Amino acid sequence: MRADVRQVADDTYLVHGDSTNWVLLTDGDAVTLVDTGYPGDRQLLLGSLAAVGSSPEAVEAVLITHAHNDHLGSAEYLRAAHGTPVLLHEAEVPHVRRDLLQQVSVGTVLANAWRPGVLRWAVHVLRSGGTEQHPVTAPEPFPTDGALDLPGRPVPVHTPGHTDGHCAYHLPDAGVVISGDALVSGHATSRIAGPQLLPGMFHHDLTRTVASLDVLAALDGDVLLPGHGPVHRGPVKEAARQAQERAF
Repeated sequence: MRADVRQVADDTYLVHGDSTNWVLLTDGDAVTLVDTGYPGDRQLLLGSLAAVGSSPEAVEAVLITHAHNDHLGSAEYLRAAHGTPVLLHEAEVPHVRRDLLQQVSVGTVLANAWRPGVLRWAVHVLRSGGTEQHPVTAPEPFPTDGALDLPGRPVPVHTPGHTDGHCAYHLPDAGVVISGDALVSGHATSRIAGPQLLPGMFHHDLTRTVASLDVLAALDGDVLLPGHGPVHRGPVKEAARQAQERAF
């Protein structure tokens, strides 16, 4: 099975794993990797790097939107095997180390198993290693405010709610917003398509998640790269407002 790698802007690629996305920002063979999929997505992840002419050794940093297992799967592998820095918001550091866990519980999933798509999604989680824990043992908070000195020059944007330290990444020159799970365009447990929030059970603090849509709406961009679902083209402000309307 090959990774589904799609160029969405200059030097910017959205990769669809089995059910989670990650993003590659390239500069020659150097790469900034945003998220890493499930543990079971590792071969797809490595294949996506090869598809853009890169390699694990050329990844300058892994940026984490948030420390859920379906986004964190190979971060520690890359750090331990290749010395790749793993960078994230300081509020997410204890989460990525697994000092605490802000993730939907098995009990909550079982209580929602009657909802469309939830049971099938849960089976997929198990098969993809989604219940495994792969903490990052030496995570690093962002070294500076503003754009990071990495391929793509991504700007971290704190968007708490899904987790305390959830971050989106803005690429102002490209008009791209990497939204992680703060704003998605689809999910296996959703019956609608287009800009939306994940179902409420997935958010640590739904009120803050909804409030963070205002933060995303203030970003200038017309390409949205979500943690789940396809690329969404159109003003990010309008996508955030649509998700906000659907949340109530």
